[in-house]
Amino acid sequence: MQISTLKIPRKFFPLIVVFAVLVLLMPRTAKFNYDYKKGSPWPYESLISQFDFPILKTEEQIQAEREQSGSIVVPYYRYSEEVSSSVVKKVQSLDLGGYNSLRPAVVTRLADIYAKGVISDGKVKLEQGSAQVSQDLIFVQRNKRALEYPLTEVYKVSDAKDQLVAELAKNHPSVNLDSLFRRTGVYEAIVPNLLFDKSMTELTHADSDDYVSPTLGYVKAEEKIVSKGEIVTAEVAQILDSYKEEYNKVFGYDGPRIFLYLGNVLIGLALVVILYFCLFFANPLIFADNKRYLYLLSVFLLAAVVTFIIERVSPGLMYMIPYPVFALYLLAFFRKRVVLPVYMVSLLPLLIFCGNGMELFVMYLTAGAVAIETFDHLSKGWLQFLNAAIIFGVEVAVFLGFRLIDAGSTSIWWVNVIQLLVGALFTVAFYPLIYLFERIFNLVSQTRLIELADTNTPLLQELAAKAPGTFQHCLQVMNMVDAVGRATDANVPLLRAAALYHDLGKMANPLCFIENESTIPGAAKYHAGKTPKESAADIIRHVDDGLALATEHRLPEEIKAFIRTHHGTSATAYFLNQYLNAGGDPSDVQDFYYHGQKPTSKEEVILMVCDSIEAASRSLKEYTPEAFDGFVERIVAGKEKAGQLEDADITIHDLNLMKRMLKTYLQQIYHGRVAYPKRRG
Repeated sequence: MQISTLKIPRKFFPLIVVFAVLVLLMPRTAKFNYDYKKGSPWPYESLISQFDFPILKTEEQIQAEREQSGSIVVPYYRYSEEVSSSVVKKVQSLDLGGYNSLRPAVVTRLADIYAKGVISDGKVKLEQGSAQVSQDLIFVQRNKRALEYPLTEVYKVSDAKDQLVAELAKNHPSVNLDSLFRRTGVYEAIVPNLLFDKSMTELTHADSDDYVSPTLGYVKAEEKIVSKGEIVTAEVAQILDSYKEEYNKVFGYDGPRIFLYLGNVLIGLALVVILYFCLFFANPLIFADNKRYLYLLSVFLLAAVVTFIIERVSPGLMYMIPYPVFALYLLAFFRKRVVLPVYMVSLLPLLIFCGNGMELFVMYLTAGAVAIETFDHLSKGWLQFLNAAIIFGVEVAVFLGFRLIDAGSTSIWWVNVIQLLVGALFTVAFYPLIYLFERIFNLVSQTRLIELADTNTPLLQELAAKAPGTFQHCLQVMNMVDAVGRATDANVPLLRAAALYHDLGKMANPLCFIENESTIPGAAKYHAGKTPKESAADIIRHVDDGLALATEHRLPEEIKAFIRTHHGTSATAYFLNQYLNAGGDPSDVQDFYYHGQKPTSKEEVILMVCDSIEAASRSLKEYTPEAFDGFVERIVAGKEKAGQLEDADITIHDLNLMKRMLKTYLQQIYHGRVAYPKRRG
């Protein structure tokens, strides 16, 4: 008995790799899963702090302190060991008369006082105009290191004298120490050992912004932060923001690690499942196109990797990441109906893992959606900067919207706006990477197709010079496939480029084709004197010649496919009928059939039908709606009867749209004209 094994479709293997990378990159710490808004009630259970954390000042508070610190001068002092040693030595040499036994105690207490520092009693004088000298803080430089101290931590000269008397009086209450110290010169020996430095005071005043403390206070562990139902005031929101900041940066996951990993696995699986169904519903044919499928997954993974890395290293840089460029990377190779849902899924890690994920998600989703539409018109040259300006404007509008609903706060917004401007410019800077992706994945971008469809390219100019009739035919086919492609939601840039190059091989032998006979001076009837088989062989050869020229000029494989399929495996009907009418053997007709490939895509079918209709329309005798209707129906029915459409991915609905558009197009081209009357006399 043979046990059947479960076969996993090939399309799932790349998704498994994407899933594995996502899980590996996901955060390994717990996430602060509380949403709150100022002015709204706290909807959860009472929140108790799990650890000590500082209350961080808001940007408004820091800015206000910086402005205040700019008008208050903090004096700068240098600690002098030489002065301290000199004072101690001088006191040791003093004669205290009958109280010489107090000398060791006096020296010890003075040493303690000088260890903290002694400044003069006078006021600091500065040339700072209206600036005020701080009465609370000073800078003290000791051992080449300057620290900020409260003024109460050091002594003035008068305070040092009082402190010396007070300390000694505890053990010697019967001694009149004040009188003793005045008489013996102890007071005269006490001089400042903290020496005021005017130049450093002015310098530190200029840089005083650096000394603004970022914290406002501390919350202890087990202390209640907010109660259930309590209104989240500005003060409570500030404490919650500080707790969230500390929680996400410092506090580790204290539960079973398996739960954290399992959570990451489930979230990663959800992202991959959403991505899969986006592709399945938008265009399931992507799964069969391995190159484009892998490219799409790579762009999705690149966006996710950037999100995880920036969030882990420096979350503040999220406003500088040009997320809309990922939408443009997708737009280069996919239809808009595929691009937008995939781009939206690419932004989901922002929504899930970033602290301000909702704001970032809505902002970049809106900007990306607008960019998808505007890039069609603003993709060339300097217009890309105009597109970047539009992206920037959309992002700023959404950003300010979130700022305004956040209790009307728009302060300190300019830093983020500058970051958004840089990110929008990065969209222009990073877009050329599309050409690298094009080479790596062997794809053809929409930009490349548009460049190929420029009739001023050297290859098309050569075609126009050598085979002018064929070139005009290609132009007519291009206009025709453009109209049909837009009606059937096909890839129009691909169709336009393919139409211009599909008959490239006729350039190798232009006189073989009737459209060139009247455009080349002195051309004789090429097929005169040739047998039907010989003529058919020359006609059929233009497919191989076209493929050879396409390879020589490095045209993309996508264009070569149209050269190979625009006649499929059909017959050269004119010479086949000529052969049979002349008594040729019906069993020996293989030389009259093209040895190309049948169309497989909707675009290839459109080009095949339009090529035949444009060529055959020149032989129409009537230009009435009825004639056009029957003509188009016969051409399409002939392709179906010959089996040319049996391998193509095209619906009956698309075929009917194509026929309807072609009938309308022919009526517009071959419309009737007013006969101008002749002038008498």
